[in-house]
Amino acid sequence: MDQLLQQKPRQNFAGLWNISFGFFGIQIGFALQNANMSRVFQTLGSSIDDLPALWVAAPLTGLLVQPIIGHLSDRTWNRLGRRRPYFLTGAILSALALFLMPLSPAFGAPLLFAAAMLWLLDASLNISMEPFRAFVGDMLHTDQHAAGYAVQTAFIGAGAVVGSIFPWFLEQLGVSNLAADGGIPDTVKWSFWGGGLALFCAVLWTIVTTREYSPEQQAAFAHAQEAAPQHPVRALASKSYVGGAVWIGAGLAVMLAVDRLALEKEVLLLGALLAAYGVISGIGIALARQGRSANMLSSIVGDFAGMPDVMKRLALVQFFSWSALFIMWINTTPVVTQYVFGSTDTTSAAYNEGANWVNVLFTVYNAVAAVAALALLPWLSRRVGQVMTHSICLTLGAGGFLMFVFVRDATLLLLAEVGIGIAWASILAMPYAILASNLPQAKLGIYMGLFNVFVVVPQLLVATVMGSIMQAFFPGEPVWTMLFAAASWLVAALAMQRVKAAIPS
Repeated sequence: MDQLLQQKPRQNFAGLWNISFGFFGIQIGFALQNANMSRVFQTLGSSIDDLPALWVAAPLTGLLVQPIIGHLSDRTWNRLGRRRPYFLTGAILSALALFLMPLSPAFGAPLLFAAAMLWLLDASLNISMEPFRAFVGDMLHTDQHAAGYAVQTAFIGAGAVVGSIFPWFLEQLGVSNLAADGGIPDTVKWSFWGGGLALFCAVLWTIVTTREYSPEQQAAFAHAQEAAPQHPVRALASKSYVGGAVWIGAGLAVMLAVDRLALEKEVLLLGALLAAYGVISGIGIALARQGRSANMLSSIVGDFAGMPDVMKRLALVQFFSWSALFIMWINTTPVVTQYVFGSTDTTSAAYNEGANWVNVLFTVYNAVAAVAALALLPWLSRRVGQVMTHSICLTLGAGGFLMFVFVRDATLLLLAEVGIGIAWASILAMPYAILASNLPQAKLGIYMGLFNVFVVVPQLLVATVMGSIMQAFFPGEPVWTMLFAAASWLVAALAMQRVKAAIPS
């Protein structure tokens, strides 16, 4: 019996479907957020230059939430399971945020309320999303990790298609796409409300149709596959305080530079985060040296300091990959409405037509991602390997971003989204498949949470530093952000080649 427990059963397609179907709903929420929040902020009175600051709440929330949820979910077991309690909590809160977001104009400070709802939405989506990443590793044998993340990516693409096309589809049904000054169009309102319901139902499907392995079963699986990892707090006790002092010094230097170099005020947040990490690192080391191992802070800091080499190299790839994505989510609406549809007036028909076209563009890249995840990526990875596959896909995506710099035809931009969609599919599948096969099972949740720090940190950099760069060199010309995005994906494609050397043969 023990020998049988040491091997996870292989899942058929129905099993793979049920494990990841909840991500379909989560991605509907993310798609509605990514495609519409810049439009909502501008409609409520925000200028283009203020958009990065308003978006800061989203990545900052992920930075705080994901490692904590990863740490907790590794240690959770109750009647609902290990990861599923977090699926349910996140789904309820996400649906609430999506319901309240369109009601922002009814409050005394609508822009502030919308920013607060973005914070709640992103926090809640992260509560559900991070355990879903670990859930694939929990439920599948190593040789099914690539297939599991491919199916998850297909659901992400499909969910994003539904979320992105909602406003455009409703307009075709006769729902008004215009709103009075300071209001939110009915197409956006009903999209958020319908998306909230779809999100909750999809996550509930995974909760009802899956049964997690018990801690005893997981221990048996892990015993057969890996040696026990070093205790993170014991490893942390040997660390020096010098590293923390360096982080604090770097943070203070960044904050002092804001006034001297006339940088955007959002850069203060970046400096504060650097200094805060230095302080947290020092506290974690102090607790570890005192032998106080039963605390979340030291465990998380210790795991971060002791990341496997494969994870460190993939982290660099993630950093540049997600820098480009956040640039795209913030700036596609201003770029398309200003340069392709010729309007910056949020009350004009041209602006709102362009904003809806952005939803179509986002639908295309997500639809391409869904197809590529199941067809192109498996075929390509069998021939050139997962590492080279990811490099090729990122390069194709960089070409898509370059088209936004030069193309002024709305229909032709659909071709750009094909390259971006292929890259998006690979970003969602390849790094996680490589990572899940090279991490200790007992720490899958925390390492997936920490890995997503390198999804969040570049978003914070874009939200803080990009505004200063654009104001200094390209004021009122958001199209040049797409050049930064293209360069980021080319750097990520090159950095991926370093990962190959760190993968055990």
